[in-house]
Amino acid sequence: MEDAPVTKPRVIVLVGPTGVGKTEMGVRMAGRWGGQIVSADSMQVYRRMDIGTAKPPADLRARVPHHLIDVVDPDEPFDVSRYVALARDAVAGLHRRGTPVFVVGGTGLYVRALLGGLIDGPGADENLRQALREEMNRWGKARLHEKLRIRDERAAAQIHPSDGVRIIRALEVLELTGRSIVEHQREHRFLERPYEVLKIGLALDRVRLRERIAARTERMIAAGFVEEVRTLIGMGYDGSLKPMQSLGYRHLVACLAGKADLAGAAALIERDTYRYAKRQMTWFAADPEITWLDPDAYDAAASRIDPFLEGS
Repeated sequence: MEDAPVTKPRVIVLVGPTGVGKTEMGVRMAGRWGGQIVSADSMQVYRRMDIGTAKPPADLRARVPHHLIDVVDPDEPFDVSRYVALARDAVAGLHRRGTPVFVVGGTGLYVRALLGGLIDGPGADENLRQALREEMNRWGKARLHEKLRIRDERAAAQIHPSDGVRIIRALEVLELTGRSIVEHQREHRFLERPYEVLKIGLALDRVRLRERIAARTERMIAAGFVEEVRTLIGMGYDGSLKPMQSLGYRHLVACLAGKADLAGAAALIERDTYRYAKRQMTWFAADPEITWLDPDAYDAAASRIDPFLEGS
């Protein structure tokens, strides 16, 4: 008697820019089909960083279990390889129990690596990384990005000048292999296919998205975002830590250090959040497998999820 064929887990992926409404849609969808959510957000993994990362509130998490939230402290290392390992364990566990899996988040690299695998590049060289970190701390991210541009123009064109982690990794790969990280990515092509996948993206026109981001920024400040950052600093989490240099947190660290007033910091948070949202849309727009819907188009999403979960 032949063994039954091994079926791949079916995974519904919900992506889109920050502030578009992924959390609400994800909880509603997962709740309807009795599913659970695997977060694909690079900031929600950090404990005690709640308001500024827009973590789902407690009532939503009580309705639908979430995975990959509150995984590490702000001073613990966390990267895409660790994310993939933990997320794939979560997906496998849900699949064994017959629980529908909803991957929800806006960190494009996490989604791509989870669905398509990690690049088989060189391992970390801590001595080299530390030297690059010291160079970045001394001269700034823009200077290190310029160094990358001179040595590897293709990689520099794909990495934002404020993304210190990816700048350092690109320089590390170049130093260790003599080849651009872009070449490694093209050879790998993220073609692992461990799951059957349905991709849904939420999108708004730019005016509506910016309005939502402005309103969310106001809500975060009103909810105690400043006090959250003050508490983190009081606990000994230095403003130079990677998560403390992220969107919103770095602005309020500067505010609490007396380098900006709250109104100015809030305006910068809104501006930079919108710029980040545009970069997210550029990333996801390159994926032809994503079906784009309005954040309120729940019935349209459901009409795609029903046949997908049934195996069609």
